[in-house]
Amino acid sequence: MTIDFHTHVFPPEFSGRRAEYAAADATFADLFADPMAKMATADDLVESMDRDGIDVSVVMGIGWNDVGVARASNDYILESVARFPGRLQGFAGVNPAWGGPAVEEAERCADAGLVGVGELHPDTQGFDLGDTEVTAPLMEVVQRRRLLVTTHSSEPVGHIYPGKGTVRPEALWRFVHAYPEASVVCAHWGGGLPFYALMPEVRDGLKNVYFDTAASPFLYTPEVFETVAGLVGAERILLGSDYPLMRLTRLKTQLGGTSLSESQRKEISGGNAARLLGIGE
Repeated sequence: MTIDFHTHVFPPEFSGRRAEYAAADATFADLFADPMAKMATADDLVESMDRDGIDVSVVMGIGWNDVGVARASNDYILESVARFPGRLQGFAGVNPAWGGPAVEEAERCADAGLVGVGELHPDTQGFDLGDTEVTAPLMEVVQRRRLLVTTHSSEPVGHIYPGKGTVRPEALWRFVHAYPEASVVCAHWGGGLPFYALMPEVRDGLKNVYFDTAASPFLYTPEVFETVAGLVGAERILLGSDYPLMRLTRLKTQLGGTSLSESQRKEISGGNAARLLGIGE
């Protein structure tokens, strides 16, 4: 089974009304105000999945800042998951800084069948990922409802790109340390957080933390697969593309060229995600 753990889809009208949504939502403005930034609908995604041999994709928000825009996106994700049963799993886009409305939206989406929260994007959402006063109400829902949570992550060094932000290993560490029982997925290889697993206390603190490979070819050389597998275990790696930024085929090609065993490559390609999502149970 092949699972793409990191994709984004949007209601069709979002693409045609970019300026309006960019004015309403800071995260959308940061990532998609440029008319050249790729956007896709659920139909586009499933067509791509069929073409590339992908069984399941996780569709998620982008770290919405505006409540109304977030709800419109979440409604579309709910509709898409219902339209493509077995092919799409959904995460709710919420902002912990909303307080009560974030809790209500997460509960609403969980009641309707979404399995996670994310992708959090603290920079444009205006909160500190390590501030438990802000994150605790939402994380209580996450843990009680057994939801997954995905957060954007970024590297403290290297080139700048749209949406990079400052969600660096230090902030991620404070977050996962505050909620050790939560299943947290750090996108984009956690901004390098697994490299710090050479420190025993960090390795021990990452037992419920996973790292997706979204946009990896833009960030790291292919050796990152073997390096992270050696540091935290191949069972902690989830193959993800950041579609429509790129297709999963690029990641599959990178993974296929590594020295990892066939069983490790299968787990990264879908086995780890299937267990995390409860697929096949």
